[in-house]
Amino acid sequence: MSLLFTGISDEGAASLEEQIRLHKELGWQSLEIRGIDGVNISEMSDEAFEKVCTLLDNENMRVAGFASAIANWARPVTGDFEIDRRDLLCSAPRMHRLGTPFLRIMSYARGEADEKTWSVESVRRVAELSRMAEGEGIILIHENCDGWASAEPENLARLLDSVPSDALKIVFDMGNPRSHGHEIDKVWKFLKACEDRIAHIHIKDCYLDEKGEAVHCFPGEGECRVKETVEYMIREKGYKGLLSIEPHMVFQFHKGPAPADADQKKAENYLEYGRRSMALLGTL
Repeated sequence: MSLLFTGISDEGAASLEEQIRLHKELGWQSLEIRGIDGVNISEMSDEAFEKVCTLLDNENMRVAGFASAIANWARPVTGDFEIDRRDLLCSAPRMHRLGTPFLRIMSYARGEADEKTWSVESVRRVAELSRMAEGEGIILIHENCDGWASAEPENLARLLDSVPSDALKIVFDMGNPRSHGHEIDKVWKFLKACEDRIAHIHIKDCYLDEKGEAVHCFPGEGECRVKETVEYMIREKGYKGLLSIEPHMVFQFHKGPAPADADQKKAENYLEYGRRSMALLGTL
């Protein structure tokens, strides 16, 4: 089969024009959109969104999904749930306008909550968001990043058992368990906990340095079993979705905007990361 690649495009550039240019240079026909000029696509004004649509239409570029901030690392489980509800209701018509079904979410930072509250409230909120997604005709894809369901494979399995909705799927990122300090074998345990609900895959790799801190690297050069994971999903589970790069080598969204002088380095790294991903995985 011929694998299709895309990427979380603000890792390569801030402006949509430059994001599109990079993807076209790689020969890709879609973007996974998170931020444009520092503003999340689920939170920008209607006027700004219409400009996004016009540019995407003119450039004949599709959208693979919205990487929203819903339930992410900046939104503790004790925070205002209405913010997430509002983001979902704002995103849904925009997703229909751009013809994309996927809205990336997480499952809440712990904040000051005790373990039981974190668990119960995270599941309750994701269940309600999934019911909303069903009504809006979209699919939530939960990323195994920050949040209760990403703390342990057992949590992820429990979330999926508790919310059996077709509107809740998984975006699997094999780089996240190791980058959050888990042992190498946890990559496989997280994969097995959710393999039948995976609808999207993020490509990321890293290793831990002598201080135990994550060092992000090109795919195949770290400890995250990138090729093995993708090969398993294709050959054993019949995966036919997109592979979306998220390099994290120059720019990490949660650490704030990259310095202005990093723009060229971001773009060059993004292109190299895309090329290496295609070389590593393109023959599977």
